[in-house]
Amino acid sequence: MTDPRVLVLHNRYRVAGGEERALELHLRALRHGGVAHALIERSSAQTGPARAAAALVRGGSDDGEVAATVRRLGATVAHAHNMLPLIGPRGLAEARAAGARVVLHLHNVRLFCATGFGERDGAPCARCRGRRTLPGLVLNCRRSLPEAAAYATALSLHQPAVLESVDRFLAPSVWAAERVARLGLPRERVEALPHYLPAEAFAERSRAAEGGYALVLSRLSPEKGIDDAVSAAAAARVPLRIAGDGPERPRLEDLAARSESPVEVLGRVSTERAAELLAGAAVVLMPSHYHEFSPYSALEAMARGVPVLATAMGGLPELLGSERCVPLGDRRALNARLATLWTDPGAREAEGEELLARARGNHSEERFMARLLGLYESLAAGR
Repeated sequence: MTDPRVLVLHNRYRVAGGEERALELHLRALRHGGVAHALIERSSAQTGPARAAAALVRGGSDDGEVAATVRRLGATVAHAHNMLPLIGPRGLAEARAAGARVVLHLHNVRLFCATGFGERDGAPCARCRGRRTLPGLVLNCRRSLPEAAAYATALSLHQPAVLESVDRFLAPSVWAAERVARLGLPRERVEALPHYLPAEAFAERSRAAEGGYALVLSRLSPEKGIDDAVSAAAAARVPLRIAGDGPERPRLEDLAARSESPVEVLGRVSTERAAELLAGAAVVLMPSHYHEFSPYSALEAMARGVPVLATAMGGLPELLGSERCVPLGDRRALNARLATLWTDPGAREAEGEELLARARGNHSEERFMARLLGLYESLAAGR
């Protein structure tokens, strides 16, 4: 096999999140594997709303940079993470026309959904599927009619070009692969590639028995179900710390002030501070009301040996084990499980050790790289 040469493509979001983490770790794995690669990166934060909407409807850039870089690098693969709005289907088509096989790494359902989350009113939503994107406009899911119109038009208009240009779609869990296939992608072209964490992210052992609080590390938005975390912490008399930012922050701060148990809303924290918070946590709460693909916050808690108490939504049971998840809407089960973990330090430590072993076995850099190189080899062979 000819060694792969990879052009990585990514459109950064206005607020960094899990996809930027995935990009960072992808590039790290390529470096450590000695794989020749280059990066083309564009940023929504440096683009005004009008220009972003125009690029979205146009299908992204046609400035020739992607094709020129494929040729200069001799890229055998163009591997895109987020492409919207500034790279777009045009960028993928450029890469394909210049001779690279194209991989599109899906971290959400943005190919079909104007918000990318696949949720509405804090609950799962699949009204938009295939090229049927009008519900996103009718319901004004972007909370801006011009933006909603741009997304509804662009996602429907350019979906055939995406399908024509992309050789393989990747998703971070089997559940997510099935989800995007149900929404309209050909299942035979969708593969699951679980996230990985670097070796230094893994603790030597669980210290959850020494933890002094429950922790939420999350975007503060309705679909994350953080109200349920506050209620469960109050019912179990567990101190709670909430790290993150988003539209729900003012309401959660008000809820925290009225809680019967201590609740601190910390706002957005640095990577270093997040690691410190995990180190002192007894349990991480993830009571999501929508289908998570495979969140890094859960994986990072596992790698530190911290129990994760989550709802059985999306890829969470696959990541954590279904026995560690409670049904959506079953607050009694959530409260009871939190109370059990809080009052039994030995159980916390045992569960933390099990999750640490699970993370080491399923989410190492070596395992990720072997599967990634296998994918690139398969594409080079035309499979």
